[in-house]
Amino acid sequence: MSQIVIENEWVSLTEGRRLAARIWLPQGAGPFPTILEYLPYRKRDGTAPRDETTHTVFAEAGYVCVRVDIAGTGDSEGDFDDEYSHQELTDGEGILSWIAQQAWSNGSVGMIGISWGGFNGLQLAYRRPDALKAVVTVASTVDRYSDDIHFMGGCLLSDNVNWGSQMFAYLTRPADPELRPDWRSDWVKRLENVPFSAVDWLRHPTRDAFWKHGSVCEDWNAIQVPVLAITGWADAYVNAPPALAANLSGPAKAMIGPWEHRYGHISKLDPADFHSEVIGWFDRWLKGERNGAEDLPTYRAYMQEHFNPTKENTPRQGRWIAEQDWPSPNVKMQRHFLTPGGFAETPAASEVAIASPAHIGQTGGYFCPGMRIDNELPEDQSGDDALSVCFDTKPLETPLELLGRARLRFAFTVDKPVAQLVARLCDVSAEGVSQRISYRPLNLGHFASHETPEPLVPGKVYEADIELNECAHQLRAGHRLRLALSTSYWPIVWPAPENAKVTLQLANCALHLPVRSVTEEGDPAHPGPAQDFPLLDVEVLRAPDGRSERKTLADGTVVLDTFDDYGKTCDPNHGLISGSHVAMHYAIHPDDPASARFESRWNFTFERDDWQVEIDTESSMWCDTQNFYLTRKLRATEGASEAEVLMREWSETIPRGLL
Repeated sequence: MSQIVIENEWVSLTEGRRLAARIWLPQGAGPFPTILEYLPYRKRDGTAPRDETTHTVFAEAGYVCVRVDIAGTGDSEGDFDDEYSHQELTDGEGILSWIAQQAWSNGSVGMIGISWGGFNGLQLAYRRPDALKAVVTVASTVDRYSDDIHFMGGCLLSDNVNWGSQMFAYLTRPADPELRPDWRSDWVKRLENVPFSAVDWLRHPTRDAFWKHGSVCEDWNAIQVPVLAITGWADAYVNAPPALAANLSGPAKAMIGPWEHRYGHISKLDPADFHSEVIGWFDRWLKGERNGAEDLPTYRAYMQEHFNPTKENTPRQGRWIAEQDWPSPNVKMQRHFLTPGGFAETPAASEVAIASPAHIGQTGGYFCPGMRIDNELPEDQSGDDALSVCFDTKPLETPLELLGRARLRFAFTVDKPVAQLVARLCDVSAEGVSQRISYRPLNLGHFASHETPEPLVPGKVYEADIELNECAHQLRAGHRLRLALSTSYWPIVWPAPENAKVTLQLANCALHLPVRSVTEEGDPAHPGPAQDFPLLDVEVLRAPDGRSERKTLADGTVVLDTFDDYGKTCDPNHGLISGSHVAMHYAIHPDDPASARFESRWNFTFERDDWQVEIDTESSMWCDTQNFYLTRKLRATEGASEAEVLMREWSETIPRGLL
């Protein structure tokens, strides 16, 4: 079945604004079901290469595909305010209603998306619009505070400012003059009113109403449409699929492969047949085909094994497994008490002090692999392990299989009012190579609540839990399981204001492991290798490139510098030439957590014939023991002469509070 592509169609909302859509129409009598993807990443250039690999295939399978730019982004009219805002979701309901009224629509719409689109697909399902009948959500979250790019365990993630700097750059890009005669006045308005997102998010350090909005875990019963939730173990977003499978009352299936933050078919880590999973799901719930989608195992996962971990993209090792039900009767929690240097079946009446250098975490990789060119995966953890307090099992006599979320229950005292504890589970080979299985930090002032944290009283005994991130990992016989604990994890986690010592009261410390045991393996119904799919035939004017360098300065400051050139291409459909690159800088002194610093510099260029624009943005964040300091700078130019359109700088100071 061939298809017709409409490069731009205006979706008119009741407020009079128009959102820009690209539409793939199957040929035939129709009407058809529709697949919607709703993003701020620019259909004209930003996601166009990826869209070619997905929506063309879905259209061939008999779906109208609609890819819409969020208000104030890409070619859409209006103003952008914030991620997953009331405006964004209300507009989403308007888009769904508009689709249902089109002559080519049969009134049934499914939503698909990775990350942002995965978020708002769930969030719109939560609002129950009539036309939305099914969702495929990839690398998303059910809790915007606990499991997004801003905070984890009440700790500030450095990606709050990193992602804020990326959105700062993204939101300064103009609409295409071919589609928007008012592009220049609209562009200037975008430049002048671009949100200072990193600051806006930092003003909400606890799980308040700001984060509860859009967190579908607030009411699991609100989502009634069938949900297929997918992610990859190399991705940052690993907790949502099992949580959705366990808590939704309607049809819900979870699948986690070995992939990074990309759709599975374009993953650099063992690509898989993503298309058949999506089409099969939508065929069942949008076309009514009895294809057995509802009978798939509730949770399918790639059970990873030890491989020599490097920051570069390398093949995974493991096998696919399936659990017909989730939670599964095949997984039982095993308790292991912490003893000095190891584990025991009974508690030990002793103490262990943890006081890490601020730079620990250098082998942790990039927070969300899949966003850079390469050099972003966790490496051999031995270097970080050496700076941590570690508890090791004896070499295993038989394989140990983990599936789920390990939990560390511990009693502790501190010597500072603000402190962190970071837990990592590692698989240590007989040769001593340490591979990270899972991790999770906790801001210890959040020991009782993420909504109402409190400063810690030095010397007082507290009890807390760290529920580590989801994992599926088999340790081979002869390997050791390691629990590594530290009081810092830079650059993933922004450090506490002062070096703190956390003392564990081991009599009340235990690691609870989700141990999987099965006598017979069922059909894992795994996706299989990626099928052939179309690629956008762009003209490459500058090839992509990436590099990463870690170094120590003369004064002892540890620096990580990265550069990613996403290349420069010309789109064959409309001739728009676009290019971008970014440099990032992380620095910290091992003896001073308040020396932490982040900087980024983004560049975007756009041109066609005699029209050209260029945008340079700079963002930075640093701190002392009392405050965070954030600055940003924007310069936009136009034409071959690089005439300045706008130059502006911003700065903000945010009290640290209990961060």
